Amino acid sequence: MGNTKTVKAAKVGYIVTSLILCGTGAFLMAQPGLSIKLIGRMTGMLLIVCGIIKLVGYFSRDLYRLAFQFDLAFGLLSVVMGFLLLFRTEGVVLTLHVIIGVMALADGLFKLQTALDARRFGLERWWMIAAMAAISAVFGLLLVAAPFAGAVALMTLTGITFFAEGVLNLCVALCAVKIIENKKEEKG
Repeated sequence: MGNTKTVKAAKVGYIVTSLILCGTGAFLMAQPGLSIKLIGRMTGMLLIVCGIIKLVGYFSRDLYRLAFQFDLAFGLLSVVMGFLLLFRTEGVVLTLHVIIGVMALADGLFKLQTALDARRFGLERWWMIAAMAAISAVFGLLLVAAPFAGAVALMTLTGITFFAEGVLNLCVALCAVKIIENKKEEKG
């Protein structure tokens, strides 16, 4: 696959997984009383898919190299955490909110750096990335601190965090991934 095709595939993957994160977040907000085991397995599959997309993004070469700059480590972490949630659900599910919180906090902080780098590059919508990164990081921190008692409150907060992460990644994909088309001149 050529470089342009790889970047396009990564961008489309980012957009699709962002929409899936938003949908999952909305679903968890609407149905916070679902089985924690089911939510753990769904989250595991979601993390694996997101991790693979992040890895594809990292190995693509977008013009500014902003959107995917931290995605090697974060993609690997997502895949590993996804497999843990998928195959060790019972052992990990009680700390699900902490796992998701740490990942959202880390992603928010990394994307804050991406936003500041985008500003230096002169990208106009860098502030959208910064705002969503801060929001995502705050919700991640809230999940880690777990100031709310009860599973329903934690699942609702998890849904909000997923939704914020989806919007953040959508902003990054739309604002920071630039694709340069290589057009070959026809000789005639």
